[in-house]
Amino acid sequence: MASPISIVFHSGYGHTRKVAEAVAQASGASLLEIDEQGDLHADGWDRLAASRAIVFGSPTYMGNVSWQFKKFADASSRVWAQQGWKDKLAAGFTNSASINGDKHATVQALFTLSQQHGMLWVGTGMMPANSKAATRDDINHLAGFSGLLTATPSDASVEEMVPGDLATARAFGERVAAVVRRYN
Repeated sequence: MASPISIVFHSGYGHTRKVAEAVAQASGASLLEIDEQGDLHADGWDRLAASRAIVFGSPTYMGNVSWQFKKFADASSRVWAQQGWKDKLAAGFTNSASINGDKHATVQALFTLSQQHGMLWVGTGMMPANSKAATRDDINHLAGFSGLLTATPSDASVEEMVPGDLATARAFGERVAAVVRRYN
């Protein structure tokens, strides 16, 4: 049986894929990767149609989603015209090299896409790790509320990603799965 949750994402260097995998690990979601040409495999559209929730993921490049993700978003206008995702749950995440890096603009683009489709947005539901005792490995150290935020130094490999960010991604996946169970 297919998961009621799909994660559709683009990953340029593998870091965003690793975040998607962590979200999927905790939520039981199916992964749908947008390829380097900005295309989703043909059966991906059917899988999204069958999903109760769609989690959008893109790296933050130059303060926004990658062009590959934008191509996917533009292609979703066929679904929009039929109101195919209306009232589905939606959520989103991004990764970039900088702690800030204008990640909020990327999450806002993902949110706006969901609202164009008439979807219901799920934020992180997490308190921030913002005390003096907080460390980079704490849950939600980057204080994402509207969407999951992660940061990977530009010279770090996928294996060197911040463990706290991946733990936050798993907590986010648990949140999405709990909301799907509650509202579907």
